[in-house]
Amino acid sequence: MMATSKHNSVLLAAVLIAAAVLFSAIPSTHAAASASTPKKPRLGVSTVPSQVAVDAASVGFASVVFPLYGDVYPHGLYYASMSIGDPPKPYFLDVDTGSDLTWLQCDAPCVRCSKGPHPLYKPTKNKLVPCQDPLCEAVQRATGMRDENGCEPNQQCDYVVGYADQGSSTGVLVRDGFTLRFSNGSLARPRLSFGCGYDQQGIGPNAPAPTDGVLGLGRGKSSILSQLSDARLTRNVVGHCLGRHGGGYLFFGDGLVPGSGVTWSPMARSTALAKYYSPGQASIYFGTKSLGVRQQQMVFDSGSSFTYFALQPYQSLLNAITKELSGKPIKETHEDRALPVCWKGPKAFKSIFDVKTYFKSLVLNFVNGKKAFMEIPPENYLIVTNHGNACLGILNGTEVGLKDLNLIGGKSSKKKSL
Repeated sequence: MMATSKHNSVLLAAVLIAAAVLFSAIPSTHAAASASTPKKPRLGVSTVPSQVAVDAASVGFASVVFPLYGDVYPHGLYYASMSIGDPPKPYFLDVDTGSDLTWLQCDAPCVRCSKGPHPLYKPTKNKLVPCQDPLCEAVQRATGMRDENGCEPNQQCDYVVGYADQGSSTGVLVRDGFTLRFSNGSLARPRLSFGCGYDQQGIGPNAPAPTDGVLGLGRGKSSILSQLSDARLTRNVVGHCLGRHGGGYLFFGDGLVPGSGVTWSPMARSTALAKYYSPGQASIYFGTKSLGVRQQQMVFDSGSSFTYFALQPYQSLLNAITKELSGKPIKETHEDRALPVCWKGPKAFKSIFDVKTYFKSLVLNFVNGKKAFMEIPPENYLIVTNHGNACLGILNGTEVGLKDLNLIGGKSSKKKSL
């Protein structure tokens, strides 16, 4: 399924035979931070050119492809390795279509950083983005930091981004080279803007972090995807394919989009959904039977490992599963705390294929598309834990503050490879 946004961005999601999209254990529907900005290190600012240092014509709108690492369980996230800086250095970034700003933990110096897999990014004065830069204005307006008075010329561009799990990153916007290898063999090093995060809340300073930061791929102008599209390096398309046992690949641009076998659905135009990749409302079926709830607003979010349903469809799904399992040799267990709802069989399950026959597929029928059905088979919404039990990878979104929003995360998005 494809969906176009007001910025003409497109998200390739899993629908029937098409594969792709979406993934940490807490949904990343990122809320703007409303607290006042804390004291920030001052590095001094020089005007940084925003143009891309590459001949766009030589790239020809090819796709950029990155391997993905991680899984839904037990790691709870997917991340890509990207080469950033001059000289280029590797960084692991948590892939997130639910937020715009990409950021790295950085030594500016760092006020609060966790122990990441790589040394902290080290900024220099000539890489700072001034506050009058259009991208700075976009970042600050999106997070509520900029008022009508604008900013003082040649001041650094400060940012604060907050997330639904109460985590946050505070820092300054910088611009540096990204080493990108395209599917047609071209190599480019565009200078892209991202956050130099010197104060991260939500992770203890002594706790190891699996990534060095976040790769923001949302619909806003500050996302890496939008910047590449504005520079005419790729089409504004993002997709990914997730392997059944973890890993996969992420791509920017439409060079890998198949010419057939893909169902298309337009993006929702609602103002409330403008920041999300949302194909709009969908009817939900368990097998061939409707869950009996009104059509639900759906959002794809790679920052969420699991899928989250609003209270009513979540309870209806549990009722449908309970009815389906009646009389079968599989019983609910409260001994396994990997996820809220788990089942055990006569003996420990070794793989998802030992248990999938007891369940039916979920089907989402998107009303804005023409025959836009997304089938989610049992192996895509169940996990087998280390204890050999099967657990439901669809959680109650109301309990984590999502209200009526339904997030389709990495567990349900996984499908066959393209």
